[in-house]
Parts: sequence; structure tokens; C-alpha cells
Amino acid sequence: MNSFPKLKSGAIMQWPAVRERRFETEVLEFADGSEQRFRHSPAGVRQWIVRLDDLDEGELSMLESFFAQEQGAFGTFSFTDPWDGTVYATCRFDNPACVAEYRAFHRGGTTLIVREVR
Repeated sequence: MNSFPKLKSGAIMQWPAVRERRFETEVLEFADGSEQRFRHSPAGVRQWIVRLDDLDEGELSMLESFFAQEQGAFGTFSFTDPWDGTVYATCRFDNPACVAEYRAFHRGGTTLIVREVR
């Protein structure tokens, strides 16, 4: 299994960064108007918003290639939480596309959303 790539500095993301725990609930509505609700995952799923603003062309190209290799949100990979170093073995992108912004020479950025899969 592939791992989320590190930047030249060895970091996974730049600060400020966002880490969330999300709880997804599905609601089934019946013909009589009553509802049944249940969670998809009792512990919730972790999500990281990886904002990268000061990347050179090589780093940005590496992230675009990794996104394409994982076929966007289709593939799974491992992701290391930068806060506590925990490795989450099954994660995937929650982005429909990897949008790379080339702003200037040796300066670009992108935002990727990584979500734990349970």
C-alpha cells in the first residue's frame, strides 16, 4: 500500500492545518413519516485538510502524480497524522480533483482533503 508523500522538508502538511473528527448519520424516512437514524461509524472518522501553499514545481508535481496514481478518491493509502504520529492505514482523498495552482516560479499550492476509511 502507498503512503501519502512527504515534502522536501520531511513534513506532511504546512501550518495552519485542520484535523477533524466527523460523524456521519444516515436517515431513512418511511412512508408513514417516521424516521430511523444510524451512524456509519460509531467512533467517527478522522479527516485532515492539507493546505499546501509554498511548494516548488517538483513537490506540486509529486502530489499531482500521487493523486493520479490513487485514481482520486478511488484508491486507499496510509496517512501519518502530523499531530501525534499515528499512522492510519486506510485513508483516501475526499477531493473530486487535485487542483494545483502555479502562482510564480518555485511557488505553487493545493488543498487536499484526506479522510480515514472505516
